[in-house]
Amino acid sequence: MRIFSGIQPTGAKHLGNYIGAIRNYVATQETGEAFFCVVDLHSITTEYDPVELRESTLSLAALLFAAGLDPDRCTLFAQSHVAAHPEAAWLLGSVTSFGELRRMTQFKEKAEQQDFVSAGLFTYPVLQAADILLYQTDLVPIGDDQRQHVELTRNAAERFNARYGETFRLPDAMIPAVGGRIMDLQEPTKKMSTTGGTVQGTIGVLDPPDAIRKKFKSAVTDSGTDVRYDPEQKAGISNLIEILAITSGQEIPEIEARHDSGGYGAFKEEVAEAVVAVLDPIRTRYEALRSDETQLRALLARGAEKAREISAPTLEQMYDRMGFVQP
Repeated sequence: MRIFSGIQPTGAKHLGNYIGAIRNYVATQETGEAFFCVVDLHSITTEYDPVELRESTLSLAALLFAAGLDPDRCTLFAQSHVAAHPEAAWLLGSVTSFGELRRMTQFKEKAEQQDFVSAGLFTYPVLQAADILLYQTDLVPIGDDQRQHVELTRNAAERFNARYGETFRLPDAMIPAVGGRIMDLQEPTKKMSTTGGTVQGTIGVLDPPDAIRKKFKSAVTDSGTDVRYDPEQKAGISNLIEILAITSGQEIPEIEARHDSGGYGAFKEEVAEAVVAVLDPIRTRYEALRSDETQLRALLARGAEKAREISAPTLEQMYDRMGFVQP
């Protein structure tokens, strides 16, 4: 089984990124041939700082290794190190419609937030499709908000296969049943985010323990006292229950039963300690990895070499079946 997923380097990674994506990367590297990509090319579709991009790419790689990705069990690389990605995206653009791209929810949301809307912001789902299809991917571990992108990828693959011959496997999205969308602790009806969320309501993966405890202590709940999973009526408490279930390994009914009369204070403390127990070892390993940039670059180079080797046959098939003269 082939697994692929990509993650943007821009923006400090938060608990939602860890629960919705990174922890799944670590788990799936044990179940098949896994490829994980720091998608730096996607990061230039909106205004950015080149110095920050370089730093954040290396920092994210260090964070992914610190979270448990093993270079002996998976392939981690930077997207810009494998030229097949933008090449395949150009070819796939011919089987992706304007209407499909115009309907992408994330494009519409991001376009509304800025005066200058780049063509790259409009077409980046095609590059995302190329990222996935180049590796003949079976499963794509993602958060719930990326479901539409995998659907577009499947559509492009089906259209390419129908026009030019069977070339791509059709990938399936792998979305966690619990924790696919972690919400802001201060605004629990909105997704946790380092760009669109609140500072106090966003738990950074690299936040120190005391900062994590403080943020959970002030988390917005409701006027009741019962710890009950009800996302419609009790969004804040339900979000905390999901976080505790994932970080502690407990089942939601078990959490509800243990806190049926304990109030919110003790419950928030338990959630905070469970998150600290998961994130603090990652922060410690990250600091050690990030201090050795030479080793970090070598690991990325190793991953890129493997990614180029695996993606090359698919790209060659694309050119050949589309009628290009091969050298």
